[in-house]
Amino acid sequence: MNLARAIHFDESDMRVFYAPARTGEWCISGGFEFSNWSEADLAGKARQAFANGWLGVETFGRVTFVAVTRIEADEMEALARRLAEHFVEIYGAPSIEAALETAREEMAQMAGLCEDHAPNTLLTVSRELTEAGVKESFRAIEADDAGLEQFAIHPDGDAMG
Repeated sequence: MNLARAIHFDESDMRVFYAPARTGEWCISGGFEFSNWSEADLAGKARQAFANGWLGVETFGRVTFVAVTRIEADEMEALARRLAEHFVEIYGAPSIEAALETAREEMAQMAGLCEDHAPNTLLTVSRELTEAGVKESFRAIEADDAGLEQFAIHPDGDAMG
């Protein structure tokens, strides 16, 4: 199964997001964070996170680009548990057990987005507010087209935990 990891081509994410995701951390869309936002919420760094930020599931920071990578089932379950904890800590879910199914659904949605892409395919997200709520669009940039070996900053094996 595939998921996506944060990737940085330069230091711009460190400046444009309040909390940038760590290079190599597993990511999901994280659009749920914006479900009750209005135009009034879209200013500065918050606007940037809304407009095109993926959500890291380890630091809960944001990143502009993610790269498709293979993930093992036990890693996926550990990430779902971490996301469920986040739902309790930040969004007031009554318990990890109550939040776990929703967390697994978020992880499965991201895995579904990644499943038809080759490893190292870059993904971007863009969001807009509509009358019906937040609309997300995704774009894939194949690894051959992206030239990752020239620009990507990859963590070493120890940093990927």
